Amino acid sequence: MEADVKELYDNRLKRVKDAIALKEPDQIPIVSPVQKFVYDHAGITMREAMYEYDKTKFACKKFAEEFTPDMDFGPWFALPGKVLDITKLNWLRWPGGGLEDDNNMYQFIEDEYMKEDEYDEFNFDMTHFLLTKWLPRSVGNAEGLKNFPVIRNAMWFGWFPACLPFASDELIKAFDTLKRAGEELGNYYSFVGQYFDEVKSEFGMPAAAGSFAWAPFDLIGDTLRGTEGVLMDMYDRPEKLEEAIDRMVPIGIDMGVQGLKNNQNPFCWIWLHKGMDSFMSDEYFSRFYWKSFLKMIEGMVEEGVIPMIYGEGSLNSRLKYFAELPKGKCMLHLENAEIEEMRTAKETLKDVVCLSGNVPNILFSHGSVDEIKDYTKKLIDICGKDGGYIMDTSALLDEAKPENVRAWFDTTREYGRY
Repeated sequence: MEADVKELYDNRLKRVKDAIALKEPDQIPIVSPVQKFVYDHAGITMREAMYEYDKTKFACKKFAEEFTPDMDFGPWFALPGKVLDITKLNWLRWPGGGLEDDNNMYQFIEDEYMKEDEYDEFNFDMTHFLLTKWLPRSVGNAEGLKNFPVIRNAMWFGWFPACLPFASDELIKAFDTLKRAGEELGNYYSFVGQYFDEVKSEFGMPAAAGSFAWAPFDLIGDTLRGTEGVLMDMYDRPEKLEEAIDRMVPIGIDMGVQGLKNNQNPFCWIWLHKGMDSFMSDEYFSRFYWKSFLKMIEGMVEEGVIPMIYGEGSLNSRLKYFAELPKGKCMLHLENAEIEEMRTAKETLKDVVCLSGNVPNILFSHGSVDEIKDYTKKLIDICGKDGGYIMDTSALLDEAKPENVRAWFDTTREYGRY
């Protein structure tokens, strides 16, 4: 990088890290996982963004150069459509895969990809279960994985019969699917890596995410048991659920550590799906959600990861729990929090965690420039005091007026200086 670009890069990275460390940076950083707006603003459909990487790069670079966020998410929210086509992933419908070309990124299709009577099998040999039950149910073109042998039985002379299933035509077809998906995913990751190299060298802009992770409870509840299933499990088989959740803790930690290993990026974004106020009682949140989640966060921090905790839904009744986070080591995004609730969050957590959020998305799509400016200033006055604050929307931004997005960035830059 040229010296002036490197200075931009270093300043932006320091700005974000200072805010997370509860210090006052030179100005309030903007780090926002903007989604469909990036592609709308560039005049391309979500299907084009998911299948044509040259158009994806054009759109993402246009956003980065025009609005200059302090860290950039780039193409991460345009999933690789070709990989989804090859795998026939049953969880999703997407533009080009069952949805209209300019629909949002995807729709999630819930199901019980692990049955209620399979906890013992899952907890006994998770890898074999995921290979032979969960993956064949999840990946429509890899059903042959159900024939994958029990590798634990291959020790000593057991390897002789363990070889037999590899001759299965169904298993060979599944391997071919995964091979083709892996090759295409390699193309996608090469494209993503090249993109972030370019915005770093051309604009002095850090990548926002080195890795992604989920709370241990959500790892079970999202793509294994489903919402209804995991809710019933809290009542019908709580000990088995807790055992499975505990097994997710080191896996969640490793998800965050992979970013450090692979690209030296410490920022791990953790999307909270099922911990919201209305999802479960305080008693059940403490037992099933928070205990394992806190262990995961503490484990990540010990490994040098910076957890970027992204709350989806309301977390206003959970603030006492987040006060237990490692001090000055994490970011906490609040989505459904009104101005006074943000004030309460700041007062409660100002010595513990950097807050993020939360100009309502509805203002970007239906509000005026003046409304955006006023709301942004209020958030800065309340949450920006003494540092420890990152500006963001309330949720991943889709529909928005460009003039409102521009006013939001400009107001934060001008009004949010220390």
